[in-house]
Amino acid sequence: MSDAADDLRCRLLQLQSCFTWDLKEEQLELDDLSRQLQHDIELQLGQPGAEAHACRFLAYVRYLQGQPEEALSLLNQSEEKTRESYGEEDERRLIVTYGDLAWLRYHRGDFTQSRTFCQRVHDILVKHPLGSSSDLHPEVYGEKGWTFLKFSKFYYPRAIECFKRALELQPDDCEWNAGYAIALFRTEPNDLKIHHEESPATKQLRRAVEINPDDGVLLSMLALKLVLYQKHREAEGLVERALEVGPDDPQVIRYVAKFLRKQDQLDRSIDLLQRVMRRSSQSAFIHHQLALCYKRKKKNLISKRPKPEREVQHWRRLSIQNLEEAVRLKTGLNLAKADLALQYAEESDGRSDPRLRRAQRMFDEVLETVEDETWSIRQSICRCYAEFCHYHSIQKDCAVSYYMKALEFRPDTSEARHCAKKLRLMAERRLWNDRGDAAAYGILGDVAKAEGDRRTAVRYYEKALQRDADNEHFLSALLELRLLLQEEEKEEDQEEPPQSGTGDRKSSGT
Repeated sequence: MSDAADDLRCRLLQLQSCFTWDLKEEQLELDDLSRQLQHDIELQLGQPGAEAHACRFLAYVRYLQGQPEEALSLLNQSEEKTRESYGEEDERRLIVTYGDLAWLRYHRGDFTQSRTFCQRVHDILVKHPLGSSSDLHPEVYGEKGWTFLKFSKFYYPRAIECFKRALELQPDDCEWNAGYAIALFRTEPNDLKIHHEESPATKQLRRAVEINPDDGVLLSMLALKLVLYQKHREAEGLVERALEVGPDDPQVIRYVAKFLRKQDQLDRSIDLLQRVMRRSSQSAFIHHQLALCYKRKKKNLISKRPKPEREVQHWRRLSIQNLEEAVRLKTGLNLAKADLALQYAEESDGRSDPRLRRAQRMFDEVLETVEDETWSIRQSICRCYAEFCHYHSIQKDCAVSYYMKALEFRPDTSEARHCAKKLRLMAERRLWNDRGDAAAYGILGDVAKAEGDRRTAVRYYEKALQRDADNEHFLSALLELRLLLQEEEKEEDQEEPPQSGTGDRKSSGT
């Protein structure tokens, strides 16, 4: 390689660009990303500038897919849309786009144009100097944040850090506040037990809505959070406002429909989703939300006596159809796959039914990649597989194992409470049949331990060991708990105030 080429590559490596941000191709679902980004561009979804972002994101995907000509065209579109959206502020917004163009030209062998775009970036940086050499422009942090947020769940923590850095430089910027709120929302569980203090995501959503009062996505996200704090009236007001400002926006409808489903307003949720489906039939998330509504419809009927089998089957079929479409459109939607596998099993007639074998194969595929998911999704998938083992493949020990895995992720979610209830019922049923069942007492001990009830767990492990004295799991769990309880007692003793002595009684005149 010539000195000139070496110099150019050194300049390129200093640019802020998708090509320098360590975006690992194996962590990007390129076909899913391509469909989603093309869909966003066609519908012109989001705030001003969103289309420019989507064109730039899709350009990098096209490059990875071996389509450099289309990638170049998309980057040119991104530059044009950025100028239209940001006007006089467009220069700093183009730092990353020009970096991508420089790299793309380099990979196509057009070194002259590559140098031209490197120079454009240099000129912008000279024109808009920073106070610190360790900082980037807030617009660059923002571009990085949106890129990480859009490309993969693996990069959500990096997105959070980027938006935080942007806000340190521009604390009142509406876009960085929105990005930070969305990133926190996506990484924070949505079904924890109610706490008095609002969560970080909830607080940031309030801040973002204060700055962006007409952003339907932020309004509907905040509404979902406020339900956790029993602030139903405020949440309902936010939902109505979101529908006013984004009545046909699939992203708004996605969250509003989820809110309505959680309030058991299923018909209204379904109506909204079906309406937006006419405009957004390629949205995996809309299909997933519809499937969950139909699943809830089915669940509400199952508890009726006599059970209306035909209606149950009708809603299950609709749920399955939409789950199938969701996983076709977004192959990495593992939670939808697990739900689909469970419903295939519900449709089956027994162990010889091919639908049951299909469900097992689908669960096997999901469980192979479950470690890549967030803990909350892993918890839900473990719960689904436990239900499959418990009710359909009749693998009781496997069901216990996966209910426990789900419970151990975090015991204060609705998924965990469901699993704890199932484990207790399984243990009690075993004890009803055999009061000497050590494993049943062990299950009760494991549940109590996971929930933090140490003294109850100790009692159950002691009963288990009376019936299975050499069980290593019971022995180690009991030892661990006794040590923890001893530490607690020491701390309590140290905190107790000293007792009044004889001298105190004399001074009181007794």
